[in-house]
Amino acid sequence: MGGLRQAAEDYLAMRRSLGFALVREGQMLMSFITHLEQAGAASITTELAVSWAVRTRPGVNPACRNRRLTVVRIFARHLHAIDPSAEVPPAGLMASHYPRVTPHLYTPEEITALMTAAAALKHPLRALTYQTLIGLLGITGMRVGEACGLDCTDVDLEAGLLTIRAGKLGKAREVPLHPTATQALRAYGQQRDQLCRVVSTPGFFVNTRGNRLAARHVPEVFAELREAAGIRPAPGGRNPRAHDLRHSFCVATMVGWYRAGVDVHAHLPLLSTYVGHVDPVSTYWYLQEGSGIASDGRRLPGSAAMQAA
Repeated sequence: MGGLRQAAEDYLAMRRSLGFALVREGQMLMSFITHLEQAGAASITTELAVSWAVRTRPGVNPACRNRRLTVVRIFARHLHAIDPSAEVPPAGLMASHYPRVTPHLYTPEEITALMTAAAALKHPLRALTYQTLIGLLGITGMRVGEACGLDCTDVDLEAGLLTIRAGKLGKAREVPLHPTATQALRAYGQQRDQLCRVVSTPGFFVNTRGNRLAARHVPEVFAELREAAGIRPAPGGRNPRAHDLRHSFCVATMVGWYRAGVDVHAHLPLLSTYVGHVDPVSTYWYLQEGSGIASDGRRLPGSAAMQAA
């Protein structure tokens, strides 16, 4: 059994050396190795791979099981080159697609309402931080984790440029800012330093104790702000999230291009690069949302509107 575990550890080390984080995938793979050990198996079999993949809590989306099986399949292909007895589970054994839930597309008025609700939070530093964070998410389409991960040295107010050092899949990128955004971030930095004299983090966004604002706490606070702003989900839909600000930015940008007569398909790689998508394919499905929203009469948060929000 030590051979399988060692092979899995070597495999993960090899892929991580190539730049893959494999945090969750690594945990799943080692869980599968434990499953093999408990079954007394000398190598991977499709039967054992499937029996492990379906060991999920009740109510989990079936596509999660496919993801677990995919982790095993990729490792099995690697192992098969070393151990021909290792079976590679065939593709298509389980459902592979997550049902896409339509995101909430915020209007400029709703973004303003969220920022107003944030400004009303009791602690002045907390209010300032969340008001600025929401504004930044709205005008850049950044991920919450990327914004919370910014260090002060990543915010170049002279050049009007943010440096995201560790985006999704470990990709770094630069995010140019509109002058109004630069001005807002400069004001935040000055007021932050006045409200929090003792800071124990290089992070740009801080909490009331002077530590880096943790991305994991943002959804809870955002839900409070959403309720205060009176933003409700569409009938049958889920509650609007902070991440939906990212969707709103992308859709608004593309709808603005359509209205201006710009070749959206030619410009899509620019948007993909700006928001940190791996390739335009990851951005392309937003077009489906944009086509539906453009004709519903709502005023979308286009570039100029969002810069002023």
